[in-house]
Amino acid sequence: MDIAYIPSPSRGVLYLGPIPLRAYAFCIILGVVVAVWLGSKRWVARGGAKHTVGDIAVWAVPFGLVGGRLYHVITDGGRLYFAEGKNPWDALKIWEGGLGIWGAVALGAVGAWIGARRRGVPLPAYADAIAPGIALAQALGRWGNYFNQELYGRSTTLPWGLEIDKTLANGEVVKGVYHPTFLYESLWCVGVAVLVIWADRRFTLGHGRAFALYVAAYTVGRFWTEWLRIDEAHVYFGLRLNDWVSIGVFVAAVAYFVIVGRTRPGREDPASIDPAAHLAAEDAGSGEKSDTSEKSGKKADGKAPEKADGKPVLRGPAGPAADGAADGAAAETVGEDVKNPI
Repeated sequence: MDIAYIPSPSRGVLYLGPIPLRAYAFCIILGVVVAVWLGSKRWVARGGAKHTVGDIAVWAVPFGLVGGRLYHVITDGGRLYFAEGKNPWDALKIWEGGLGIWGAVALGAVGAWIGARRRGVPLPAYADAIAPGIALAQALGRWGNYFNQELYGRSTTLPWGLEIDKTLANGEVVKGVYHPTFLYESLWCVGVAVLVIWADRRFTLGHGRAFALYVAAYTVGRFWTEWLRIDEAHVYFGLRLNDWVSIGVFVAAVAYFVIVGRTRPGREDPASIDPAAHLAAEDAGSGEKSDTSEKSGKKADGKAPEKADGKPVLRGPAGPAADGAADGAAAETVGEDVKNPI
């Protein structure tokens, strides 16, 4: 009996006239949009301003793309781009795949630090807000590997195996059914995002601990999906390079989570994380004061309005006496309201 495996796409690019629309790039862009959207919602809920996450992402995303590509070129460029018969200029073709998550996170953090510093925002608080969004961005980005028919695992007969049928640049034909490691990692990243959101609400994580949880949880999944992969990689003491990196990053993330949890428990004061939010609140408060003053018939300086001849306008028919009567009536009304609350 034939088993219906997961088919690979016939192509990963569409053309709009002379302009190529690449699925790999689309997956990355969609991931960035989701990360900024979710991060903004979480940032505002923490007391920040609406556009802060997007403004910092303008710095973080380009740095992250460059970092991800550099990591890939440094670790795999020797055989892919700089070996005999290879074209070094291919190292710039980011649309063909090749972004290392470790480089993306490391250099992306540098970009985020620059953006956060310019906005007066503490980087750990920003990282906590954006952490589950990054995990979802990775989940979406992995589908770019699917469209490029790359980074699959070992051969398998499982019903969810991925059919691969492609011709490599050297003319070699690859055809068979393999573990869909892109799908495993994509689903794992969705689970990481859910875990971080739940733990953040349940334990009120702050000071970078939500981000540390994301990093630690992701490395666990990356370790076993990396172990399944069969693409060429540097191997040391029986493990691929990215497995060793996963182990090191996992230990560092757990250590940070525990140490910061003991030294700085809880979450940052909402009033301390985003100066832009306070400016917006002050502007809103000034507007409300102005509106209230106008409705009460007074100027912004608290003085009663004047006639054209400079004399104050009297609200009651007889000045002080009427004002006293009005105050008495108001007191009676307040008394009635207290007795009969709405």
